[in-house]
Amino acid sequence: MLDLCVTIKGVSFLLQTGLGILGNTLVLLAYTQVVCSERRLQPVDIILCHLAFVDLMLLLTRCVPQTMTVFGLHDLLNDPGCKVVIYSYRISRALSVCITCMLSVFQAVTIAPAGGPCLSRLKARLPSLIVPTIAGLWLLNMAVCIAAPFFSIAPRNGTVPAFTLNLGFCHVDFRDMLSYKINGVAVSTRDFAFVGLMLWSSGYILLLLHRHSRQVRSIRRSSQGGGAETRAAKTVVTLVVLYVVFFGIDNIIWIYMLTVAKVSPVVADMRVFFSSCYASFSPFFIISSNKKVKSKLVCAAADQEQPSVDTQDSNDKM
Repeated sequence: MLDLCVTIKGVSFLLQTGLGILGNTLVLLAYTQVVCSERRLQPVDIILCHLAFVDLMLLLTRCVPQTMTVFGLHDLLNDPGCKVVIYSYRISRALSVCITCMLSVFQAVTIAPAGGPCLSRLKARLPSLIVPTIAGLWLLNMAVCIAAPFFSIAPRNGTVPAFTLNLGFCHVDFRDMLSYKINGVAVSTRDFAFVGLMLWSSGYILLLLHRHSRQVRSIRRSSQGGGAETRAAKTVVTLVVLYVVFFGIDNIIWIYMLTVAKVSPVVADMRVFFSSCYASFSPFFIISSNKKVKSKLVCAAADQEQPSVDTQDSNDKM
């Protein structure tokens, strides 16, 4: 029974990690083709491209070593390696929620009706604020997560001390209850703040789409841009719902973990799995709902098939 549980857990992590890395890599490759052909990215594409990058970084720093540990590969990292990997994971996890929130707010401001000179000026400046905002989020989360390396160590032989998160490939040792609770409250507060803003902006988007459904349909018939804008808004709302579902499961488990001194490895593995589901599933939704990404991937696949067709034709002629 134990071997069966380990096998199921290992296969689950392997599928999640493999599919997530594949999906995010495809999104990044598609946007690379867009940059090469069009020489620029639209603001929403910059955000989606960056979301794919931080989700890929999350999977590489958390799920890959986790999967290797499940399959029996131990002593993967020393103390400095654990510090780098945990710090990178904390930053990528934080950026995943921040970038998703940014995407939701950007779309809400984009489709908001002009309500005064301030909003009009903000809409005009919004595209130029994307890159500075992303850079600011990087700097903010690098500063917020700076304590993570100090608590991260390679696994030691023997029992796991109290107030230590056993990640399998690394330990995060908070040493005492106060540090353990402060870290948990700080991370949860930051996440809930961004998720709250995300939900508010998404609710506003849904309200606008509901109030102006007739106008939106009219715009879609008369203008390509309006239809694209509406599709983008629906995509953003769906991504937010996807994030909130997995965020809720993740934080229910996290709150439970804060109430116990020693966390069961099964509980820790469940949290890792659900907290990484968004990073694994979101790129496939982006691919299916974003016409630009889908068209680039279809063209790339067609270009790959064309040489084989030409080779077959020449063989038939011979």
